[in-house]
Parts: sequence; structure tokens; C-alpha cells
Amino acid sequence: PTSAQVSVAPHSGRFCYTLDNDVLSREQRQFYEDNGYLLIRNLVSEQDIERFRKEFTRICKREVKPPGVMIMKDESRKSQFGQSESVVNKVQDFQEDEELFRYCTLPEVLKYVECFTGPNIMAMHTMLINKLPDSDQQTFLHPMHQDLHYFPFRPASRIVCAWTAMERAHQDNGCLIVQPGTHRTALKPHGYPQWEGKTNKLFHGLLDEDEKIPKVHLVMEKGDTVFFHPLLIHGSGINRTSGFRKSISCHFASSECHYIDVKNTTQEHLEKELQEMVLKKYSATSVELKDIWNFRARLVQGERINL
Repeated sequence: PTSAQVSVAPHSGRFCYTLDNDVLSREQRQFYEDNGYLLIRNLVSEQDIERFRKEFTRICKREVKPPGVMIMKDESRKSQFGQSESVVNKVQDFQEDEELFRYCTLPEVLKYVECFTGPNIMAMHTMLINKLPDSDQQTFLHPMHQDLHYFPFRPASRIVCAWTAMERAHQDNGCLIVQPGTHRTALKPHGYPQWEGKTNKLFHGLLDEDEKIPKVHLVMEKGDTVFFHPLLIHGSGINRTSGFRKSISCHFASSECHYIDVKNTTQEHLEKELQEMVLKKYSATSVELKDIWNFRARLVQGERINL
């Protein structure tokens, strides 16, 4: 399995992307099959979201320093706002922060995750996004992309993202934008879009975006959670408001998934970029892509098998 290209293998039965259990209705399963995402309203409680928000603030102020966490900032705002949430646009890899990692273990979230991954569940990639006000520079516009571009493990159908709105997300503050049905396509080439001065490190996008495919803006209330396939083409707009738009997310995968070799595939240049970042951060001499993901990954349910 060394190719980054993905095609849908023939399955016995009608459903390819969900597993048999009594959680999803037939209509919900069919919607995910057809569209590649499923929105569950009011799934995460206000109390949990408030706890995640407080922990995010503590990390921004450096009151806590969880190992492995990557804090991404808008350096241009630092002189004005100092060390605060007004500067931090993302906290990534929070798997060692017990308070934020609670999100990945919430029974109400895992109940749905298991419909896509099966019972052996790994948390592979964790993020709390704080989309900053950005009406001029468009620094935090995330181009349309497929998450599988970042992942050196397969099969794609046993990976799912859970993305929870921590406050109301709408078009004005940069809600998620999806292209329904694109999860049934192959993994496409990604890179940095040709936007002068408007790209963040590792914010890769499709090199050839099909503008004819309809886009849906996912307007979500606090606690609403969307589950989506890693091949679904999606992105987010800019935040034109004066406030922040927070969300918390985790990419889950079945621990039965396997790592692939991305050399000579469309993902090879991403591997080099990620290795350079890790080597610089930890002053290491060499690191394998598989090792980076082993460090990020954490078992949340069942048995750890391959990942």
C-alpha cells in the first residue's frame, strides 16, 4: 500500500463508509454515504466547552505547558496583545493535555466515532482552533483541502474527524465550508496556494480546485458537532467579525489502520516539510514520518494494534 491514491474498494452490502450498529439511523448513514459528513446538533455540553475554553486560555498565558503541544500564533499581533488568546490561532497536538484530551474521550463523541472506525479507536490529530479577526490580510483563510493529504495511514474509510463548534459558527466568522460528495474522489495534489502573503505554514490547499462543485456553509451552534470523511474537500473562510471563532477537533482512526510509505506520491513533499519542522523544534538529527505520528497518536478505546 504505497500509493497515496485512494479508490473505494467494493464492499458487500449497501454501506461503504459506516459500520453496522444501532447508533445511526438508516437516513443518517445514507446521508454520510452520499455527502461525506454528518452534523449532530447539540452533542457536547456547554459545561465541557467552557472547561476547554478555560484550558485554552491557560495554555495561551503559559500557565500550563503540556508536552508536545504546538502553539501557532499571529506574530503581527504580538506587540499589541502580548501573550494572550488574541495572538494564538491554534493549539495543536494536545494529546498530553489531560483537560483538552477529555474531548477525545467524551462518550457522546465516541459513540458516533465508533460508527466509522469500529471499536479500537486512536486519537491521531488534535486541534483547538481560535480563528482570529482577519478581514484585511486573510491570513487565516484555510484553502479547500482534503485532510487525508496530511495522513500517512489507511484505509481512509476507517478515519473520521469530529469537529465541535465552541461558539456559533457562521459565514461572517469563518465557518466550515464543505463540498458534499467529494469523499468519493481520489486524493488530489496539494500545495501552497498562490496567495502572496496569505498562507500559514502547512495550510496546504488543492492545487486544482473545481469551482463547479457546489459548496455548503455549515452554520453551527455551540456544541454542534460534524463528523466527516478525510477525503471530503473542505476549508473555512475568514473571520470578518471582531470576535473569535473557536472549535475543537480530533481525527480518529481505527487502530487497525496501517502506515504507508508516501515516497513517490503526492504526499512526499509534505513529509519533508513536517520532518524539517520536527528536527528544528527538537534539535534532532533524523526522524521518520511514522515516528512523528506514533508520538501524536493516543489510544482512547479498545486495543492498540497497528497505529
